This record gives sequence, structure tokens and C-alpha cells, in this order.
Amino acid sequence: MHISVRAAMPADLQALQSFQQGIIAAERPFDPTLRAGIIHYYDLARLLADEGVKLVIAESGSEPVGCGFARIEAAKDYLTHREHAYLGLMYVDPRFRGQGINQRILEHLQRWCRFKGVTELRLDVYAGNSSAIRAYEKAGFSSHLLKMRMALPDEAESAIAGTARV
Repeated sequence: MHISVRAAMPADLQALQSFQQGIIAAERPFDPTLRAGIIHYYDLARLLADEGVKLVIAESGSEPVGCGFARIEAAKDYLTHREHAYLGLMYVDPRFRGQGINQRILEHLQRWCRFKGVTELRLDVYAGNSSAIRAYEKAGFSSHLLKMRMALPDEAESAIAGTARV
């Protein structure tokens, strides 16, 4: 099977929207804070038009089978690098996983980042998503920072809970 990676175009918007929903469906089990229904992580039309973003499509023949983007962002002023590239919308159709497509997308984005003078790549992955973590570690990424969260009950729930304990 021949896989090619190319710059995404406006004609790819429907496939990109579908891939975005695939990512969200895969991530829902890891994030209880995602609201129900259709949501969008990214404004895909804006990403397509942004010169600081490289949005790519992986194809098998003429069928879109994956995607990803690199977005150049300013780094915090206390870091050693001035800017980094944030990788997002990293997705491969489940029918095509395990065939090195994500690696091909990453290599394409890395070349673009080097061309732009970027020396640091960043991405987010859910701590419980062990298969994604393994894939990124295999590609050379390492864990850097773990975000933590805690849900607080609202005041009404706290009052009821407090009353119930008395």
C-alpha cells in the first residue's frame, strides 16, 4: 500500500471534520469534562488559512486516511527556546493503524518545522491513553509535564453533602 502525505486543501475540509470527530470519540473515555454532542477542538478552516500552520493529509491512493498539523507558537519567555511547534489533530483512520502512517505524518511535519527554524515540538496526550503514549515515545517524544485536575462540587451539592453528614 502506498501512503502519501501532502498539504491539506480546502477540498479536504469534510475529511478533516470527520477525523476531528474520530479524535474526539477516541478521547471521550479519557476526559469526563467533554460535553455531550458534537464538539470541535479546532477551527479547521482557520488552520488551513494560517501561514504559521502546516496541516497535512495522509492518503492511501486518493482516500484520506489520516491527518495532523504543526502550529508555530511563541514559547514562554523563561524557556530556552523562543518558539515551538504544537502538534495537533494527529489522527489515523482505525482501518489503517499500525502501518506507520502516523510516523509518516510526523516526519512530514518535522521537516516543515526544521525548515521554519523550529527546534522544539510539543503535543498533548491523555495520561490514560497508553497506546498513543507508546506511539509518541516510539517516535522520540518523552513525557514532560502532567496536567492534573480535580472537580469541585457546586455549592448546592456541598451544602447537601454537609447537611447529610451532620
